[in-house]
Amino acid sequence: MIKKQFIPFSELKSKQAIVVDSTHPNGLILSHWRGAPTPDAIRDDTSAAIVLNAIRTNLPGLELPYVTANHFDIDGFVGVWSLLNPELAMEHEELLRQMALIGDFRELDLNHPLAGEALKLVCWINARERELFYKPFAADEMEEKETVQCVKKFEYFLPRFKQILKDPDWERGAWEDEVGDVLLGYRTLYSPATKLTRHPKIGLIIVETPEPVHYYALFSRTVGFDIVLSIYDDNRFELEYKYTTWVDISSRPTLPRLPLGPLANKLNQLETSGHTWTADPVTETGPLLRLQGKDLSREMTYDNPTERKIYSSGISPEVLKETIVAYFKNGYQHITPKYNWTWKEVKALGQEV
Repeated sequence: MIKKQFIPFSELKSKQAIVVDSTHPNGLILSHWRGAPTPDAIRDDTSAAIVLNAIRTNLPGLELPYVTANHFDIDGFVGVWSLLNPELAMEHEELLRQMALIGDFRELDLNHPLAGEALKLVCWINARERELFYKPFAADEMEEKETVQCVKKFEYFLPRFKQILKDPDWERGAWEDEVGDVLLGYRTLYSPATKLTRHPKIGLIIVETPEPVHYYALFSRTVGFDIVLSIYDDNRFELEYKYTTWVDISSRPTLPRLPLGPLANKLNQLETSGHTWTADPVTETGPLLRLQGKDLSREMTYDNPTERKIYSSGISPEVLKETIVAYFKNGYQHITPKYNWTWKEVKALGQEV
């Protein structure tokens, strides 16, 4: 395979490139974004997995000399790095796939033999990203937006990743705190302190656990589900659509996102705490329904539940669960799960709710 070079997304105006975890008319698209023209033969759940499938099958178009992405995250980075280092990527293929699953869908499965190593690598990137640059979505509030600023992140991580991939303990001090937080939460999520209630027909899982935990721990119990209702002590609640319904996944059909605004209105009719239920638009990557949600920036919404204040509600957990389950059962009663929903379809169905 021809040796490739990473270029800023803006250079696609004059160059053709392989476009990872993004879309653009001037290149070969390897992305799980909804509606992206990714070749059917290599579709997968994460963009990194799509890239690895393309390398493994020597997909036509991989001879393009440039690679780019319009943002920096774990999934996109793994895909870009793999195209620049295809032989190493094939050598560590399963580890890289695990990194993308943990980083993008936050679905950590420590039963997988490589998940522990993948977690270290993901947390190393998280730590260095926070320390040297800015948190995900923080660029929304900056003069230079993500498409421009992410180039510096790629330029930092691309030449350094090979070393940490070979020896994650090389920078143990960077990742060990977050890995420790994840493992503590993981232990709680798999302990008798946590109760799970599954509603597979509507894609909802209810997680009742004493305190908020890291997303990688929380979503470790949610594989195969797309809506998570978290219930913590003192009547603290959050409901979230996972990123699995923002993209096109290939492993299973999904239901479309329903608007959360009408559900927030129902809960506000029951609420007695003085706080207000608010909901993000369904086009957000991980829309939240929560008390005082408008107080959060996109950066705070994306951050772990442990990093934001979750207010106590005046609604009992039982009434809250009944209200939420009834809303989704009613909304989905005439909808059948399928692959590759379009945003046009999602928005049209939302208007019918």
